[in-house]
Amino acid sequence: MQEILFEYELNPTTWVYLSSLLTIGIYFKFRRFFSVRNLDLIGLIAFSPGLLLVTHGQEQWGYLWLFCVGGFFLVRLLLDPVMVRRPLLEPNLSASGLTFTGVALLVFLMTNVITQPLTESDLEGPRRLEQILARQEAPADETGLAQHGPGYPLFFGFASLANRAFIPAEAEQPRDRSTLLEEATARTTAIFAHLALVVGLVLIGYRHFDNVHTGMAVAALYLLLPYTAQMTSRVDHVVPAALLTWAIFFYRRPAAAGSLLGLAAGVIYYPIFLLPLWCAFYWQRGLGRFLAGFGGAMLFLVLTLLLTSSSPESFLIQLKQMFGWRNPLTVEMTGFWQFHEPAFRLPVLAAFVALCGSLALWPAQKDLGTLLSCSAAVMLGTQFWQAEQGGVHLAWYLPLLLLTVFRPNLEDRVALSAVKDRPGWLRIPRVQRLRRAA
Repeated sequence: MQEILFEYELNPTTWVYLSSLLTIGIYFKFRRFFSVRNLDLIGLIAFSPGLLLVTHGQEQWGYLWLFCVGGFFLVRLLLDPVMVRRPLLEPNLSASGLTFTGVALLVFLMTNVITQPLTESDLEGPRRLEQILARQEAPADETGLAQHGPGYPLFFGFASLANRAFIPAEAEQPRDRSTLLEEATARTTAIFAHLALVVGLVLIGYRHFDNVHTGMAVAALYLLLPYTAQMTSRVDHVVPAALLTWAIFFYRRPAAAGSLLGLAAGVIYYPIFLLPLWCAFYWQRGLGRFLAGFGGAMLFLVLTLLLTSSSPESFLIQLKQMFGWRNPLTVEMTGFWQFHEPAFRLPVLAAFVALCGSLALWPAQKDLGTLLSCSAAVMLGTQFWQAEQGGVHLAWYLPLLLLTVFRPNLEDRVALSAVKDRPGWLRIPRVQRLRRAA
């Protein structure tokens, strides 16, 4: 940012202070001090010290802090379906002020994506795309889910092709041109993913909450949080978040929601644990279309891997990465579990699987609010047993968490009333059959 604004310098710690004060000033309800909304805001601000500890090398205490705050929000999300009274608590700033604030924050964050140096993790996806498009065999030791992440060709191919036009053809060395292409691809993907996420949050407020002011409040708060500023360029964080957000937006269209959820599961694998919850939501209507969309998206990704693999061995390695096929006892731990006994991770994993299965049965009546809070709870729960830096991938559940915090009462938004009954050619209504017979 210093290349654009003269003597502009804002380190992560200073931004934590400023953003925390702005969050309290804009969203804190001073007339209802002892309210759930204020408690949620304090919890969101409490993520910041843990992120700062991880950033400054105090990883053991940082991950422990993030786990404690995450545990609080996990309980909060699981209790959300029983919170029937949900008064409208609008922000202290008008819709126009929120729009200006959100646009300004978005411009600053996207400028940071363009100007700040990229890490090896940011460039991993574009580099892997070049290898796959060149039909090069995947390395034998490429077994981590973090190495797959958002590096799937489907999410980088279009960005890579679009950026080729902006790269000078007279580059001195092929290596320099390749590096420039990798950086442009990573930056473009991060920018468009953030734009899609913010637009999705606003549209959910406008379309499903019947309040565009609420949608703008959620989007502005997401952009204001210190986590967003620290992890702006991490495509493995924001791309799945955007897909899950748009899956919620298209909940009235089961095929579209299933396709987006399938793409998210293909990108980072973990959203596959949302299947019991979403299947239970569409059980009365739309289940077939939802499963068809999910299965179609997953099949498309698998076929893409098959067509771009140089050998059956390469295809199997990439397929294992996509579906997370590995022995949990032999995984190399990073993050929280590298400082603690890995054997304790197994009961946590078992409890998580039990939680996902139980959400298919409880609560019995599932509405859009239940879908929001429980989906956020599942994606938050993955952080407790994730082997690769579990705890710092806040974006996987943060947009859904913010929507849960600001949502109104959505008891009437159930699949039976919200999803249209479209029988299709396999099921002809009785009246239509009689007319054809006549």
